[in-house]
Amino acid sequence: MKKPTSAPDPALAEEQVASFIAKFTPEMAALINSLRSTLEVFLVFLRLGCTSFGGPIAHLGYYQKEFITRRRWCSQETLAELIALAQSLPGPASSQVAFALGILRAGLPGGLAAFAGFTLPSALLMFAFAATHAALNGTLALALLHGLALVAVAVVAQAVLSMQRSLAPDLKRILIAAVAAAILLKFPGPFTTLAVIALAATIGQLLFRNHPHANAEILPIQIPRSIGLAAGILFSLLLAASLVPVSGLSAATLAAAFYRSGALVFGGGHVVLPLLESTVVAPGWLPQSTFLAGYGAAQALPGPVFALAAYLGSAIRPSPNPLLYGTIALLALFLPGLLAVTAVLPWWSRLRANPLIRAALHAVNASVVGILLAALIQPLCMATLHSPADVALALAALALLVFAKAPAWLVVPLIAAIALVASRF
Repeated sequence: MKKPTSAPDPALAEEQVASFIAKFTPEMAALINSLRSTLEVFLVFLRLGCTSFGGPIAHLGYYQKEFITRRRWCSQETLAELIALAQSLPGPASSQVAFALGILRAGLPGGLAAFAGFTLPSALLMFAFAATHAALNGTLALALLHGLALVAVAVVAQAVLSMQRSLAPDLKRILIAAVAAAILLKFPGPFTTLAVIALAATIGQLLFRNHPHANAEILPIQIPRSIGLAAGILFSLLLAASLVPVSGLSAATLAAAFYRSGALVFGGGHVVLPLLESTVVAPGWLPQSTFLAGYGAAQALPGPVFALAAYLGSAIRPSPNPLLYGTIALLALFLPGLLAVTAVLPWWSRLRANPLIRAALHAVNASVVGILLAALIQPLCMATLHSPADVALALAALALLVFAKAPAWLVVPLIAAIALVASRF
């Protein structure tokens, strides 16, 4: 005869559940916090990706306002270090700084979230533009583009003023910034930027060796060195593979061509355009007119200029899958820059704690002010301010940002709309 089963003991069941929850609650809490931080990073950079007009130098101005003035995610010194680091590595500088800021906030998932949020709006718009690239032709579109450039002048000017106060507050560092700007204005180019940063680091070790250094801000870089080493190896292997000559158009050759372009450009942004032109126009994948139409659209849109790759990949004809080719081109162009940052960051905190490195960073940070000042003068001001009306609009935008404390997302459409209306008279 079968024995009747005894009813479960409620007290024992509750004890077992409590024990189970107590065992896993810390891990679950950590996971929830990680997901929340990652989502926060994504949403912040998604908004920036929708509102950051003006190209890579302007993006750094938006970062200064968003992450130092408004959110206090890092200090001026840390942002300047990340800018100098990105300028010294191949890839898109503003996107690499965004990636690094995301890592500081929420680890590697935060870095990927920052990249996705910042890139997604412009990438989607470039995909759409591939099918309707005649939409940005005409005087109205040119006037709108000009208005956006005027706002970029104001945004960068605000960043230069703010960063000078904290990164070049004394005569020595003001002179370093001025010399850096003068060198870049006389000999413009991404390799000159690298030389200026290296020169500033050497000068800093001489001038600030005995300078009292504040304790370096602790950077919460949550990337194991093993991952950094793996990223460096992968960067090198993919670059070597991309240099192997292959004829014809396929997903593999497209990925290799865009990866090679992203891995061999320093300074990013507009610097990559000649490489991209030789990548897609020279082999006959795209006509020159189609490439130039995409370049014009990339200037008018917010977010990284590298998002042009989405347009180029999806506009290639014949293509079995424009969306797939556009996605491959986009990811391949960004990948080397992200791998380079991932490879360097795990060692950065220990390096920056060294007294000689700290002395060098005093001058390097000042040189970043000069680098931004040079970019403000040429190409932004020289290419944008063509009349007294342009100067007045740029100064009005600067006044709104600095004195009225107006948010950039409000100033951008306002000044662009005024420029658009003024073009009709």
